[in-house]
Amino acid sequence: MRVCTLASGSKANATLVESGGTRLLVDCGLGPRILARRLAEAGVAPESIQAVVITHEHIDHIKGLAQAVAKWRWPVVSTAGTLAGIADLPADRLLATAYGAPRAIGECTVELVAVPHDAAEPAAVVITAHRSGARVGVATDLGHVPDGLGAAFERLDVLVFESNHDEVMLRNGPYPPFLQARIASSTGHLSNRQSGELLQHAAHRGLRHVLLAHLSQQNNAPDVAHAAARDALRRTAFKGTLACASQDGVTWPGTVGAGQIELGL
Repeated sequence: MRVCTLASGSKANATLVESGGTRLLVDCGLGPRILARRLAEAGVAPESIQAVVITHEHIDHIKGLAQAVAKWRWPVVSTAGTLAGIADLPADRLLATAYGAPRAIGECTVELVAVPHDAAEPAAVVITAHRSGARVGVATDLGHVPDGLGAAFERLDVLVFESNHDEVMLRNGPYPPFLQARIASSTGHLSNRQSGELLQHAAHRGLRHVLLAHLSQQNNAPDVAHAAARDALRRTAFKGTLACASQDGVTWPGTVGAGQIELGL
């Protein structure tokens, strides 16, 4: 199973998951031109994507979706509530999927997990490869970690997980009080500290890669998020790699490149 982020942050989000002959996209916050360029960097043709899984309807996750679906005819997997909130999608491309209801797509199974965020029916995503049993979890927008997510994210091989803000940087940063309150709320975004708590729960010796995602450009920094996650993981059996996803390019877990910091525990 190959996993990489094509973009991750407040401007745009998209994650590529590939297993065998199956290629899936989680979220589509990039316009078709940039998306095609980032996919080409990953060695993937847009036409080969078998489905796009949408976590929720906020613009940084769906900005390029309608155009991409019109151009490449991708099926769209999401909850009914999320799909109802997205305009200009052809009905014959929609695959409404309930939380916890596995959906087979090619050589993978996709499962949506309920998360708390200020959207209609948001979800985290677990994708399992049929042949190898490898599992990747993706969760980039949630205000706190519900019990169901902790259970769903056990025994993962790759984890792409939100580490949005440093709590001190948020309090002392440029955002007005109402926006700070929204971000720090139980339906907003995870702090580095909260992310570390989930990492401690999800970490095990078989977890190969952790990719910290959706970092705030105003209220966080890759070295700050990385240090917090590193400290949390040091108290676990985790022996894999830790990196921070880039807003502006492709990030491969466990490799050194733009926007990444490699960890040797």
